[in-house]
Amino acid sequence: MERCLCYVTLCLLGLGLLQTDAFEVEIKDGSKRTCIYASMKINFTIEYETNSSKFRNVTLAAPDSVTTEGSSCGETTLLNVSFGNGHFWSLLFMKNNKEYKASLLSLIYNTNDMVLFPDAKNKGQFTSSTNTSFFEPVPLNSTYKCFHDDAVITEHVVQLYWNVTLQAYVENSTLGKDFQCSADIPTTPTANTTTLPSTTATTPKPTPKPIDKPTVGNYSVSNGTEVCLLASMGLQLNASMLVEGKNVWTVFNINPNTTAYSGNCGNETSLLRLTDTNTVVEFYFLIKKKNFYLQEVNVTLITGSGVFYKTNVNLSLWEASLGNSYLCRKEQLISVSDDLYMNTFDVRVQPFSVHNSTYATAEECFADSDLSFLIPIVVGAVLVFLIILVFISYLIGRRKSRTGYQSV
Repeated sequence: MERCLCYVTLCLLGLGLLQTDAFEVEIKDGSKRTCIYASMKINFTIEYETNSSKFRNVTLAAPDSVTTEGSSCGETTLLNVSFGNGHFWSLLFMKNNKEYKASLLSLIYNTNDMVLFPDAKNKGQFTSSTNTSFFEPVPLNSTYKCFHDDAVITEHVVQLYWNVTLQAYVENSTLGKDFQCSADIPTTPTANTTTLPSTTATTPKPTPKPIDKPTVGNYSVSNGTEVCLLASMGLQLNASMLVEGKNVWTVFNINPNTTAYSGNCGNETSLLRLTDTNTVVEFYFLIKKKNFYLQEVNVTLITGSGVFYKTNVNLSLWEASLGNSYLCRKEQLISVSDDLYMNTFDVRVQPFSVHNSTYATAEECFADSDLSFLIPIVVGAVLVFLIILVFISYLIGRRKSRTGYQSV
């Protein structure tokens, strides 16, 4: 596929090679006193549509040299950072009598930047904003510090931060005492894990054991005012993560009640993205001749110890005819990587040719069909046939052997 995978550049640990330079800025008020201090590393992964109606991702990093025009001090304090060819990142702060917090996080990216977006279909400046808590509320006159990765995920944009030192409402131009983020505070593993013993450096493959069967969620993607993708499924993840030097298998379900869904539809590709708290699951569908199928699954887990990213781009699953939907009630196992597996339940998807926001005729998977019970019968019959064939060959060989002895 031409496009970079969403979150690949985010978490390749390549992005992750963490070679981005930190920028450091101070914002001063009219009296030349510092009111904001910020030092951090940021990477942005942006998904955009190309001239060929395919989707591609580009990663850009905030450089060490930025400008801060537009920043301001006051009850609502604004940190505004500009860099590159017309790109802006801003953080709006608010406070009460005890603490301050970031109330609005925005990125403005410019697709007229021919270096980053050489084949962008839509040109201009686009804004991605969220009122998500970029960091937890901080006591007044305290400096927020966080060395761990933290990600903010919005539609089409993923922002990854680390090595953050930040204080708004600085008093007397002097930074206050450190306020450590929760991710930097050592924690003990929760009891809600399944640990598999490992005697080698190779991660052992799990025997997926559901905690509970996951709840089926109903998801959709709209292209303007019309629904262009429908999906419903129960999802369960089984991941091996390094905890205190040991591989710990953790099984958990995606909760539809806390899951945000988004994506996009193109002429040849469609994307469904599910975001449940600190877990992001992406499904990429492609068209092959007159059928559609699931070609790629990406999973991002944001944990206290960093960003855990896995992908499989060589799938050929959930295939059905264009204009129909795919249906499979039976549990299925998708191997995303050696250390991450996904169990799906009651899957129904239609990533193309959706009309009136309803599913078209369902094409059932083989596991759901009435013929699936024939498999053990056929296998058994073949084994019996082979046993009989071997026995007959043995008798013939023995008979020839006796004839040979008589002629001598």
